[in-house]
Order: sequence, then C-alpha cells, then structure tokens
Amino acid sequence: MKKLKNSIAALLLGAAIVACQPQKGEESNFINENIEFATAQQKLQVEKIEASGKVLNPRTIKDGKIRYIRREDWTSGFFPGSMWQTYELTGDDYWLPYAQKYTEALDSVKYLTWHHDVGFMIECSFGNGYRLTKNPKYADVIVQAAKSLATRFRPTAGVIQSWNVTGGWQSQRGWECPVIIDNMMNLELLFNATKLSGDSSFYNLAVEHADNTIKNHYRPDYSCYHVVDYSLEDGSVRARETAQGYAHESAWARGQAWGIYGFTVCYRETKDPKYLEQAQKAFNFVINHKNFPTDFVPYWDFDVPEIPNTPRDASAASIMASALYEMASYTDYDFYKGWADKIMHSLGSDAYRAPLGENGNFILMHSVGSIPHGAEIDVPLNYADYYFLEALNRKIKLEK
Repeated sequence: MKKLKNSIAALLLGAAIVACQPQKGEESNFINENIEFATAQQKLQVEKIEASGKVLNPRTIKDGKIRYIRREDWTSGFFPGSMWQTYELTGDDYWLPYAQKYTEALDSVKYLTWHHDVGFMIECSFGNGYRLTKNPKYADVIVQAAKSLATRFRPTAGVIQSWNVTGGWQSQRGWECPVIIDNMMNLELLFNATKLSGDSSFYNLAVEHADNTIKNHYRPDYSCYHVVDYSLEDGSVRARETAQGYAHESAWARGQAWGIYGFTVCYRETKDPKYLEQAQKAFNFVINHKNFPTDFVPYWDFDVPEIPNTPRDASAASIMASALYEMASYTDYDFYKGWADKIMHSLGSDAYRAPLGENGNFILMHSVGSIPHGAEIDVPLNYADYYFLEALNRKIKLEK
C-alpha cells in the first residue's frame, strides 16, 4: 500500500510538472541566458589556462584554489568535453581550437588499461570531437581506447572490472573483481567503437556487462548498489557494497544517476526495451523517494540520517537531467522532459549556479565527490558542468 501511495504521489507530481511547464518564450530565455553565462564563465577559465602557457585541466576547487589534474585522472575528459558542448551550443568558432587542443592533449589515454574510466575520458573529449568534426584521427583514438577498455573484461563473470585491487585503498577492501555502477557510462565507448570499426566484439561486451549489471546491481526497489564484487574463479557475486555512498544498503545519488543515464544509452544503441525499462524504473525510485527534495537536486545519498542537514549533489542532478532529455525522445515526452526542465531550472538558479567570475570559474556549485573519503565536499566539479551543458544541448534539440 505504501508503494502504491508513493507511486500515485509521483504520478500526481509528474502531472503537475507537465501542467506547469514554462512557456516557449520563457524556455528560450532560460536557454539563452544560461548559454551566455556559461560562455562568459568558461572564457575566464580558458583565459586563465592560456595565460599559464600550459595545457591545464581543471577539475574542482581545493583549499580555495583551482585543482588541475593529470591526463590519467578519471575526470580528464570533462573539461575538453565542455569545450565541445559550448562550441555546439554557440556555433562560435572561438571554442573550436580550445576544444581540439585540450582534447588532443589526452591522446595517450587511448592506451590506458589500469582502470575502466577510459570511456568517460575519451567519449567526452574525442567522442564529441568526432561527432562534431568527423576527424578520422579521433575515430582511431576511440577504437584504440575501446581495445584498451576491453582488456578489463572478465569472461567468467561477464563484466568489465572497474578497479585494480593491487594498490591504493581498493586493495584494503578484500575485493577480487569490483564493478561499480559508474561503469555503465563507459559502455558508450564500446558501442561507438563497433560502429566505427565494424568489430561487433565491442558491442557484445557492452551488452553482456549491461545484462549482468541489471541482474546483480539492482535491489527490488530499483535502487542500485555502488560496488558489486565478483569471483574471478566462478563469476559469482562475492559482495555488494559501497565506496562513495553512506552505507552498503543505502542509495548513493550519483550512482543512481549513472545507472539511469547508462541504461538510456544502452537502449539507444540496442533498441532493446529492457534497458529503457531499467532506466525508467531507476528514475521512478528517485521521484518516489521520501527524501527527494522539492527543488529536485538530490542529497548526496538518499538515506543519510542527517537529511536535510547534509550536502546536495548538483552533479547527480545534471547527469539525470541530461539522461531524461534523451529518455523523453523515446517515451513519455512530456513526463520526462518535464522532470528534466524542473531539474535544470533549479540548477540554473542562484541556488546552484555560481556568480560570474567566482567558484573557480566553474558553472555549478554544490557537488560532492566522495564524503566517505573526505574528498570534494560541497564544491564545483567539472563533470557537473559537463552534463549541465550537455543537457542544455539536448533540451534545444528536443524542443526543435
């Protein structure tokens, strides 16, 4: 009965969202104003980088200063990706040389095999670059990166291993083959590599990983575990845990967003309805949850006892918004676009969007990296900005 009441409440709220949609002129003003702001803010970021005489890659703010990262960092593709998104949003050739320069600085990532995030790193940079320019050199990078990612596939378990367990904090957890829900975001690289190379093995690996994620990562209520550890001997599940969420059985907000986005991509590439259904049910969990805030920007974990006195995660909101715009192009247009618009209007408000020239020249405030690790708490993050810009692009295309 409780689940039924929650579902009815979510449907009523969804109907209200659709009924209260901003008018076309208002939405056009919202888009144009956010593009204008993002352009101005990112020009300040680029000017600071170019003045250094180096190719720098901003990730966040630490101790009041912009934290720049190495190309091997899992977030290194997002700033170059934001350059491509801004180039697409504005049509201004000013952004093209910077998009190319910051992207091509990541070329060696195509050989990276020691973690799974090569998909994030390459798709956001070279993937967008190829989509917008059809540069054949970018296609070669995508295919080679997919080959590198494929080395992490573990046939016994039928999954792509996320982290190595021979060093760092991961080595202390007793895992054999940890797979995190974030890994759903790396499958797009494999799908694209099949389209570019004609080699179906990449596609098949992606599908097998997605199928096993549905089987093993989700609870009956369609919340997801962060980490599933597999046996390398027989492929069985050894443990279901968290690394960045509040507790093993809690729902980590960004992980929930990764799953919604990742399964939407899987539906796009395969047209298998089970993937779209998985994304829909994972989102239904979000809107039915008693701790989902009225401004639609989730707390960093849905089950933290300190709610409402705990940080929000704007990155989780921007990831969901981008996914929902794509989902709206496949099913229930008004419903999913309505939710995406409400999230975006919150993110574009003074509560989450930074003042011009502040916030380390990042667009959004109030994201969370990993509270259990004491890292990046209530700060800007480059991936929050990236998915906010991608969501703007998707909103424009959807409304056309």
